[in-house]
Amino acid sequence: MPDDHSALQDMFIGIAGIIGAGKTTLAIALGEHLGLPVYFEPVQDNEYLADFYRDTARYAFSMQIYLLNRRFQQHQEVIWRGGGGVQDRTIYEDAVFAKTLVDMGLMEERDYRTYLSLFKHMSNFMCRPNLIVYLDLTPESSLARIKLRSRNVETGITIEYLAGLQAEYERFIEQISRTIPVIRVNWEQYRDADEMATAIEQEYLSASFLREVEWTPHKAV
Repeated sequence: MPDDHSALQDMFIGIAGIIGAGKTTLAIALGEHLGLPVYFEPVQDNEYLADFYRDTARYAFSMQIYLLNRRFQQHQEVIWRGGGGVQDRTIYEDAVFAKTLVDMGLMEERDYRTYLSLFKHMSNFMCRPNLIVYLDLTPESSLARIKLRSRNVETGITIEYLAGLQAEYERFIEQISRTIPVIRVNWEQYRDADEMATAIEQEYLSASFLREVEWTPHKAV
């Protein structure tokens, strides 16, 4: 039975962060706590994922288009079903990965321009989330968590790739917070869902567009 966090009921909440940050874990916990449906990142049925990690340069564009399509479909489902939801990674973050691939020489500039053009046209049909919760994590901690969860397709992920993603995420958060409220949380340590929901509600009601949340957890997790 969800606690009474009335300000968060029926809200569309996006969970953002680099690979291995713990987005899915928090999304599930918040969904259960707030009585909101959870929309997961397409991983298990992603038919490009293994090829992308095996030969990134060859499959970078295909991967990004596949994810953009799937996430747009999911984004629209959240809106049309109504009643809010918690989304494990937002459609807006896909551009972070695309830009990182370009910067690392793993995607052609013309493919990136095509991707951005498509995203721009699709964005005309999207409703923004009520807020985004950004889980801030170092590349080193991200890599450690990736190794801990032991997904075979992720064995080739490098610290350089994660560092590039984090740098691009910093730019992304600065930009997106101008139009969508962003709550930034240090996620080096996992937080309790109840305290997280309370902190999100308090910061969201403060109506500030970029807030950094810090507190000492009172409950063991």
